[in-house]
Amino acid sequence: MTKLTLGTHPFLLGFEQLERLVERTAKASGDGYPPYNIEQTSERSYRITLAVAGFAEADLSITVEDNQLVVRGRQSDSAEERVFLHRGIAARQFQRSFVLADGVEVGEAVMENGLLHIDLSRQPADSVVQTIRIKRSGK
Repeated sequence: MTKLTLGTHPFLLGFEQLERLVERTAKASGDGYPPYNIEQTSERSYRITLAVAGFAEADLSITVEDNQLVVRGRQSDSAEERVFLHRGIAARQFQRSFVLADGVEVGEAVMENGLLHIDLSRQPADSVVQTIRIKRSGK
């Protein structure tokens, strides 16, 4: 039995990049830190919320790289000056990536009560109809 993939199915032409995207997403880090929610806020908008307690705005960076939203956190090392009797709050760096579909744009990012909210919107796709002219063979 032959395994059909998106790139080899006869009716799905040019989807090799999508297949690579699915593979890359499946291999993404699954450590679960920081925890996050993704909610649909309207028909064409979404909100990603990450629990980033202990991080300041200056400790976080948000970038879009090749249709991938990347959120990175790195706390400044002020702990060297402090003496902890118990340290139960993690102060580790992280990188969390989300693959964005074509047409999804990143809006604003807001910090509120230890939560980082990132708003996304999806633009409606333009409907394109193209007529292809048939040429006569040179025979």
